[in-house]
Order: sequence, then C-alpha cells, then structure tokens
Amino acid sequence: MELAITLARKGKVTSGAGPFGAVIVKDDQIIAKAYNKVGKQQDPTQHAELAVIQKACKVLKSKDLSGCILYTSCEPCMMCLGACHWANFDVIYFGASADDAKKNGFIYSQVFYNSDQEKRYQEFNMNQLLRDLAIKVWQD
Repeated sequence: MELAITLARKGKVTSGAGPFGAVIVKDDQIIAKAYNKVGKQQDPTQHAELAVIQKACKVLKSKDLSGCILYTSCEPCMMCLGACHWANFDVIYFGASADDAKKNGFIYSQVFYNSDQEKRYQEFNMNQLLRDLAIKVWQD
C-alpha cells in the first residue's frame, strides 16, 4: 500500500498525471505498478487501476488476475470496479475512500455514492489501509 501511495505522489507532481497510484501483487511479488495518466495520455480511462490491470495482464499473459491483490491509493470508481470484477482479484486494498475523494474534489458519479458501501466492500473483498497517509497526498 505504501508503494501505491508513493505512486500517487509521483502522479501528483507529474505533468498530465493525477494523484492516484496502484500496484498488483501475486505470490508476494510486484507484478505491475502505475499511476493516473488521464491528462498525459488524453484518455479518461487511464486511471491507475486500469493502467495497472493492463500491465499485469501483459506480464502474466492472462486476462484472469485470480491470485493477485490490488493495492490502490483510493477506492476504485465505478469504471475501475468494473475492470476489477473482470480481473478477478482475490483482495482489493485501498487507502482513501470514495467519500474522502469527494471531500478533496475528486467526485465519482452519484450512482456510485447511492450504492450500498458495505455490499460493495463485501462483493469486491475490499479493505481500507493507511487512509490518513493516502489522504495526505492530496493535502500536501
């Protein structure tokens, strides 16, 4: 999780990037890492989670990331959760919550906020780690 947060810091100071980072681990080995490059690539799908999923699939030569763990500096949005569903992660660890993101100017869709948080966390096996450290990236 600390690496995902470090990547978020890198994204924050990189021109055209954004303050979000993600890492995929399998068998205690880092498979892929990425940060948000939406502005840099002029592509709204280049959130850290999607970018890291794409990289991991290439490394593992598979669209199935079962056995992998996703660490992301912020709770995944609806688009990223959809990709996480298809990737089949065993566990997703996130730093800042969607509500934290909203309070810091990163607003998800209202449909997302209206969904049941506990059901979402249960379905995707999501757990929060290092919240304060993740939020600090946006506030420094």
